[in-house]
Amino acid sequence: MEVILKEDIANLGHRGDVVKVADGYGRNFLLPRKLALQATETNKAVIEQMKASAARRAATEKAQAEQQVTKLEPLLLSFTRKAGEHGHLFGSVTSADIAAGLAAHGFEVDRRKIQLNEPLKSLGEFVVPIRLYREVTARVKVNVVAEASEDAGTEKTAASEEAAAE
Repeated sequence: MEVILKEDIANLGHRGDVVKVADGYGRNFLLPRKLALQATETNKAVIEQMKASAARRAATEKAQAEQQVTKLEPLLLSFTRKAGEHGHLFGSVTSADIAAGLAAHGFEVDRRKIQLNEPLKSLGEFVVPIRLYREVTARVKVNVVAEASEDAGTEKTAASEEAAAE
């Protein structure tokens, strides 16, 4: 049985492909779930129109993503976290934190598009890739700084008071 795929199916094909499948697989799985259409001449024409509109939509989405990259690249996100004496954080900066930081700057980015292998757990400046579209990736600088502790502030004021007394 020949079918036209309406969705990408692993180990079978991509949307719009005409593939040959077993009769039972097509009749009992693909067609009832509306994952495929029977490969008739009319359905082939409909799928060609759907492919053309999908190509146009993909081109506009890619152009929008490239436009967003030019706005995101110069951006520097800064996060203040409590840290230990060796620069390790008492927590972390996650993709959700970065998404919230981008939202504060007016960019709506889904946290799943932020390509952070593991949360940032140390101080410093990092470059975090954000995959906006298939081949379009923005790189945003993220700066993690230590929160000013109260102990350090009292030591400075005590030292300045001693210097003023002398």
